[in-house]
Amino acid sequence: MATGPRYTVRFRRRRDGSTNYQKRLALLKSRKPRLVIRKTNKYIICQVLLYDPKGDKVVASANSKELVKLGWKGATANLPAAYLTGLLIAKKAKKAKVSEAIADLGLYNSTKGSKIYATLKGVIDGGLNVPAGEENFPTEDRIAGKHLKTQLKDFEAMKKKVKA
Repeated sequence: MATGPRYTVRFRRRRDGSTNYQKRLALLKSRKPRLVIRKTNKYIICQVLLYDPKGDKVVASANSKELVKLGWKGATANLPAAYLTGLLIAKKAKKAKVSEAIADLGLYNSTKGSKIYATLKGVIDGGLNVPAGEENFPTEDRIAGKHLKTQLKDFEAMKKKVKA
């Protein structure tokens, strides 16, 4: 490791590889709220953030764990749950008077038809204006859960419940 009076240590999150500051700066220059989509092994997490020099302010937040409280019986980390979480965050963002945002996908690789894009499609279908290419979204059959072994019969009912 380099030492000396002229050596400057990089930001810790940059050293760890957890933040791409060039991409973050490009998103902040748009001056639009950021729609942050993150996934874990169990859940899909979405937040709408506004930039503040003291720290980002969370305007709206949704987690796929909330779907269980609304009556969702399926898994909380699959494609249909990601879509429904997108609908939920769009509903909450509209209540907070946010009409448009820019997607912040973080360090995830952009894979066509992934859970991240299913969430983004849910956000757009929920009425939030987010620029995105239609070719990356999963098909309607995959979003409805027809590719899963256990058929998700309550998807349409849940979709109506989240939108209401």
